Amino acid sequence: MNYDSISTTVAKGTVRTLSQQEELPLLRDHLLRLDRTSRHDRFHGFIDDSFIRRYAERCANDGTVIIAYFEDGVVRGAAELHPPEQSPDAQPEIAFSVERSVRRKGVGSILFRKLIAEAHAKGYTSLRITTGAQNDAMRALANKFGAHLTFRHGESTGSIDLSEQSQSEPAPAAAAVSPVEAVRAIADINRAYWRMVMQMSGWGRAA
Repeated sequence: MNYDSISTTVAKGTVRTLSQQEELPLLRDHLLRLDRTSRHDRFHGFIDDSFIRRYAERCANDGTVIIAYFEDGVVRGAAELHPPEQSPDAQPEIAFSVERSVRRKGVGSILFRKLIAEAHAKGYTSLRITTGAQNDAMRALANKFGAHLTFRHGESTGSIDLSEQSQSEPAPAAAAVSPVEAVRAIADINRAYWRMVMQMSGWGRAA
């Protein structure tokens, strides 16, 4: 199991893939902590506790990969990669859930990147994602990573072409410039400018 610290200024937890023995208790308890609205968004309708317990048990036994986001040793977010054998169209399906306490911290994007890397490692060429039509956050995240969603019967369903991920992921931010480097750059520009003025006025000569 690989641990990856999250190097952002907001999310302070860690992400790792759960072992099969961990999946049932950790995924189950995380899903049970979801509030009513979050459950509705995740499962496209209100789901009682007994359904979630059965769902987590199935995931722990059917080959589903669970990538979890931890804070203080507790799973607060999860990305699920369901094997193609579990899908009627033989396409691996993905799903996400993030507890309200850690939302708006970039957790969804972090989990999405990890899940896509896992899918690449397994040799998958595409992924299917289904979310509730009212789940704006999930639809925005899916679009960010190249999903093409269509609406049907109150759900948004789409696919992600993994061969296009290098183009669809956000471009990395430009490298930061230190204050000292900025001052030096400005000084160099000023020197170059005044050298040009003196040459044009006949006061100096090319260096």
